[in-house]
Amino acid sequence: MSADIIPLRPRETAPSLGPMMTLTASGMNAVNAVILDRMQSEIPLIPALAGHLIAGGGKRMRPMLTLAGAALCDYHGTRHHKLAAAVEFIHTATLLHDDVVDGSEMRRGKAAANLVFGNPATVLVGDFLFTRSFELMVEDGSLKVLKILSGASSVISEGEVDQLIAARQIETSEERYLTIIGAKTAALFAAATRIAAVVAERGEAEERALEDYGRNLGIAFQLVDDAMDYDSASDEMGKGRGDDFREGKMTLPVILAYARGNEDERAFWRAAIAGHRTTDADLSHAITLIHRHDAVGATRDRARHFAQRAIDAIAGFPASEAHAAMAEAAEFAVTRRA
Repeated sequence: MSADIIPLRPRETAPSLGPMMTLTASGMNAVNAVILDRMQSEIPLIPALAGHLIAGGGKRMRPMLTLAGAALCDYHGTRHHKLAAAVEFIHTATLLHDDVVDGSEMRRGKAAANLVFGNPATVLVGDFLFTRSFELMVEDGSLKVLKILSGASSVISEGEVDQLIAARQIETSEERYLTIIGAKTAALFAAATRIAAVVAERGEAEERALEDYGRNLGIAFQLVDDAMDYDSASDEMGKGRGDDFREGKMTLPVILAYARGNEDERAFWRAAIAGHRTTDADLSHAITLIHRHDAVGATRDRARHFAQRAIDAIAGFPASEAHAAMAEAAEFAVTRRA
């Protein structure tokens, strides 16, 4: 793939998520109000656990994409507020389930919900948030929107299962890795952006353009996440550094370092991914090998490729504040350090 990488076009200033946040600020207030209202329950544990994660912050990239896409399509209604909340509920539910599967200890810089509330409650509240998301979709009344978001939910689950199967499989290829992140991460980015065009009653071409933007942005976003696991301090990331390493996840930095390493290095990786080399010293050695072969840099290069594809996908839309904000968000996804 490296020969086909599209370089991200240079810009004079560091990209920021600020323009996207400014563009969507008013709409996000409405979305957050929906989220707060719909996470309530007569069972006190449900809002307590859901609020533990939702109040923990996060960029809210996915609902912002729904709002930004609506602005790009010059939509002035309010349907997208509930749908953006549905998107965030789907995302939050998957995070809760992921933390149980992975045995995570941190999420967004604080103790993971499964450590605070236990695995059974975390799984069940994740289920609750999924049901809330589908209630919001049904209330919208669009079968097309329901099909897009429900389809994305199925693909996300398939991607998570595929990642589980690929864990500790040292021969996992870059192609399979991209398939996995295309499902577990990019599918929701793509759906979140596409439904904006549906709500705005745009044609199939505009729907596909926004879907392509979201999918490529989602891949770039996940590539950078995986690079940061070997290139950032844990206080920057909001999770423990080396989590992917200890869980035996075959992310792109590992795939590249293994492919580029000598036989001694490959022997280390085989033992590490199998779960036999997981100490702090082993993690330090893994990071050394990854940087020796510039695997983090190569991963970010691939992220730039997908970010530029995202920008190119919306090239047919007229220049506007929304267009500029979405383009800069794609550039920010690549350069971010947290």
